[in-house]
Amino acid sequence: MSKPINFTIVPEEPSDPAAARRSYANFCTVAHTPFDLTLTFCDVQPLSERDVKTAEASEIVKVPIVARLAVPFSIVPGLIAALQEQMRAAQETQSAQTPGWSKGPLH
Repeated sequence: MSKPINFTIVPEEPSDPAAARRSYANFCTVAHTPFDLTLTFCDVQPLSERDVKTAEASEIVKVPIVARLAVPFSIVPGLIAALQEQMRAAQETQSAQTPGWSKGPLH
């Protein structure tokens, strides 16, 4: 019988700083299959007049995908809890830095 062990998973920063690039996304779509949840992150830039005219006609704005992550359902509850905790901490920090700022949801 194997002995259970306790451990913490910690991301290891790559030795090459270029490999540790940070991508920015300001839009996310969520989809699922029977096996996993897929998060597609995009970067929506201000629209040009041409983009606006195209969107008025088609009701579609195409934006570049920054990253697409497929995650198993087993980690989704922990991901949701971690996001909620980070939002709580960010709202507390923002509220302390900006008196009168509402602690309501950020949209």
